[in-house]
Parts: sequence; C-alpha cells; structure tokens
Amino acid sequence: MSESRLICIVDDDPAVRDSLSLMLGLKGFDCRSYDSAEAFLSALPARPCCLILDLHMAGLDGLGLQAQLKAQHLPVEIVFLTAFADTHTMRQAFLNEATDFLEKPVVLERLLEALERAFARLQTIHPLTHDAHGFHLLTPREREVLDAIAQGLTHREVGERLGISPRTVEVHKGRVMDKLGTKTLAELLRRAMQQSK
Repeated sequence: MSESRLICIVDDDPAVRDSLSLMLGLKGFDCRSYDSAEAFLSALPARPCCLILDLHMAGLDGLGLQAQLKAQHLPVEIVFLTAFADTHTMRQAFLNEATDFLEKPVVLERLLEALERAFARLQTIHPLTHDAHGFHLLTPREREVLDAIAQGLTHREVGERLGISPRTVEVHKGRVMDKLGTKTLAELLRRAMQQSK
C-alpha cells in the first residue's frame, strides 16, 4: 500500500536525511530528500506528499516553509522533527495544522504512526487535488506552451507564436511533463484538457 505514498524529507543534516530515507524506503515509501526549505520549494513534487520537516535550518526555517505551503494551499501534510522546541513554537506549528511534532532522535514507531495520521488527513482533506496540483508548479511561460500544445500546435508553431525556438518549446514541454507527472504526449493532452474544463 505504501509504495505510492510520497514522503519528502527536508533537513539540513545529511545523516538525518540518509537514515530516514533508508528506514522509510525499507518500509516501502517513495522518499525524496532536500537539504533546505529553498531546495524543496524549487522542486515541489507534482503529487500530494507528507513532509518530514526540520524546524531549525539556515535560510528559511521549518515554520517559514510551513507558512508558505499553507498560503499556496498545496496538498502537503507536515510532521515536524527537531532536537529543540518550545511550547510557543509547537503551538505555532499546530495552529498552522501540522500533523505532529516529534523530537530527535525519533523513534521509528512514533514516526510511522504520525505518518499514518498524515496520510489519512491528506486523503480526507485533499482527495481531489492530485490532478490539479501539478498545474500550480508551472511558470507562466510553461502554461503558455502547454496551452498552445493543447490547441494542437507543433513545436515550430508554438515557437512562432511565443517568439522562442522550437528547441526551447521542447525544453519547456519536458519541464511541464515532469511537473505534471506525465510520460506521454497523450497523457499531457488529457491532463491539459481536464484542467481547462
């Protein structure tokens, strides 16, 4: 059941990222890890996920990332993991709807219980967001390319319309397909047409 469940680990400690990825990977989860909040934001997954999030990191901290994800209404549930936390910080995390707040070093059973709750919430709160979610990740130019392709234009025609080369159109199309999780042009067109309904 868990193989399609995506867990994203955001922690600036490589040892924590590696051990969590290994433990959860052995439990059958699809794990991706990021060394900063900014790295996660620059490569948002194209499907709903549970986030194991470190609280204290250089740059944007865990609470800051949580606030950004909530503001964008992305289908993400968060389990915080930290060595240092106070009541005020935990209260802030729960006000922003964190699933749980666990202390390092984490006990695997407790983490798995928290993840089960997180995935249950994800299913309840975001049951229909999977198809729409990837579209939030597209840049304005990628949306233009997708719209033009959905109208049946060739790479050359899209390039002429947008004032870019056919090769650049191909690069944009590849990025769109990655973000939407599509592998074929037919699947890409189906998703684009569903979104435009």
